[in-house]
Amino acid sequence: MIRYVMAIDATKCMNCKACVVACQQRNGVPYGHSRNWIRETPDRTSPSGMGYQPGACMHCDRPVCVDACPTRATFKAEDGSVGIDRRRCIGCGACVAACPYDARFLNPLTGTADKCDYCASTMGLGMPPACVLACPTHCRIFGNAANPDDPVAKALAENPQLHVVSPRVDTRPTLTYLKRTAPLDWPREAHTPGPLAAIAPLALGVRWLGGLTLLGLTGVFLRNLLFSTTGDHPDRTGEQS
Repeated sequence: MIRYVMAIDATKCMNCKACVVACQQRNGVPYGHSRNWIRETPDRTSPSGMGYQPGACMHCDRPVCVDACPTRATFKAEDGSVGIDRRRCIGCGACVAACPYDARFLNPLTGTADKCDYCASTMGLGMPPACVLACPTHCRIFGNAANPDDPVAKALAENPQLHVVSPRVDTRPTLTYLKRTAPLDWPREAHTPGPLAAIAPLALGVRWLGGLTLLGLTGVFLRNLLFSTTGDHPDRTGEQS
């Protein structure tokens, strides 16, 4: 079993932003956009007077972005990650508006939604996410939390855990902060604009209509095939020989 989780020890972050740059380079993120970030907040316990909080997509267990997507392009994968099927994405922005963490954006180059996907394009090569590999203080840990011998599973077991939860809806984020983190008040209220919210039931209706139409056409085809084989045809009923 695989359950990917990213754990972050924010006390180790020194705001170098190597994680942000590495992510942009590996994933070809267009200028002016980012899949991850570092938030700053005043912290009297820090020598610099500031605290730094790395973040990215929370890969929630109850992702509202999945519910908001009218084409089911956004999905919760079996490995615990939240992904985007760009072949199905229509770039409507519903998932961007619905995410309380502002973890998504519309990619101007592809016209589709974009976000952290744990560097899925290179995961098959055995490479950790770019942000994890680039961090000089190793404040980000990534791996299979279902494997007790995995470094991330050990980090979760050995440290207090904290999750940043939206005040309006508990999306059950899996991105986990170790020991402590700040700030906790940055998630915004998740919402989907009315016109975008209407797309989902409309798309469902279109799928049902398409299915019924296909079923009807299949019935007509089978009927014609049957009567062409027997030599009879329902349209000829009542004809005189």
